[in-house]
Amino acid sequence: MILTDAGPLIALLDRNDFNHKKCFEAAKQMAAEPLLTTWPCFAEAMYMLGEIGGFSYQSELWKFRKGGRLFFHDPTPSEIDRVALLMEKYQDIPMDLADASLIAVAETLSLKQVFTVDSDFNIYRLANGSALKCIP
Repeated sequence: MILTDAGPLIALLDRNDFNHKKCFEAAKQMAAEPLLTTWPCFAEAMYMLGEIGGFSYQSELWKFRKGGRLFFHDPTPSEIDRVALLMEKYQDIPMDLADASLIAVAETLSLKQVFTVDSDFNIYRLANGSALKCIP
């Protein structure tokens, strides 16, 4: 599973997105790996895709899930508590709900990389002090 932020989900579906080409190429390299995201990331992507391309773009994102390419992680109570702590810790950045949810999931599932175009992931640290490797 590849932990996935909202940015690549948007970029993959919007050919006019600045990051479309590099996200598309990265996704081709990871074709065998399912993408794992959180509800906050999915909601963010849905909102942005609706603004950019309306329901037709949103429908394509739903097809990622229905087609088995995209999976959702359901948060545990401890992950929800961790999200709140992370947002407090990184309030000067600031860290949003979607980013915090990805860090919490990475810690729980021992994931080491994230598909993102968000440079803030170079700042965030997991509980053990390590950083996630950003793709692309």
